[in-house]
Amino acid sequence: MGRGKIEIKKIENPTNRQVTYSKRRAGIMKKARELTVLCDAEVSLVMFSSTGKFSEYCSPSSETKKLFDRYQQVSGINLWTAQYEKMQNTLNHLKEINHKLRREVRRQRTGEDLEGLDIKELRGLEQNMDEALKMVRNRKYHVISTQTDTYKKKLKNSRETHRNLMRELEFADERPVFGYVNDDSSYEGALALAHDGAHQMYAFRVQPSQPNLHEMGYTSHDLRLA
Repeated sequence: MGRGKIEIKKIENPTNRQVTYSKRRAGIMKKARELTVLCDAEVSLVMFSSTGKFSEYCSPSSETKKLFDRYQQVSGINLWTAQYEKMQNTLNHLKEINHKLRREVRRQRTGEDLEGLDIKELRGLEQNMDEALKMVRNRKYHVISTQTDTYKKKLKNSRETHRNLMRELEFADERPVFGYVNDDSSYEGALALAHDGAHQMYAFRVQPSQPNLHEMGYTSHDLRLA
């Protein structure tokens, strides 16, 4: 005997309705897989039961979003604009709520708008302020400690630089100082090498040996070491 035809209408019994949905969902999923394999078709199937249970099938060679994008191009229906606007409105509403709450908390922490709070809320506010004060104090001490360490390092570097400069100055005082002096009584000119604390000068005469230098009028020069 053949199976009798089932009248297509809503099944009133919730249990029978759920059983029928589960059986037919498995059947349509099977047909979708067969279409994908036999006909090389791209299939995307999305189902929600009356209880809100979600079921989905998509061809292995594709993605649901790509198929939805192709559907938009073919049908000219924009699937995402309405959803984006809804999400944007929700975001703006949440931002407004957050702004109001932050402003209310700020006013309460400054001692305003406390009339409507009961003893439990006041204790919670007091505890929150104590914790906030502790965090601020710890942060302040950390900043002070960091700045102190930085200044100590700068002071140490400055002292080290000062010591290096003083050593360079002491070493410079021990170096001979060269200078050009005139002494008409002995020479036309001399290159003098002087040293602090020296009381004697040693002269080294440099006599040009080239005849052409004598003809050009060059005279003798001395190198003096003091």
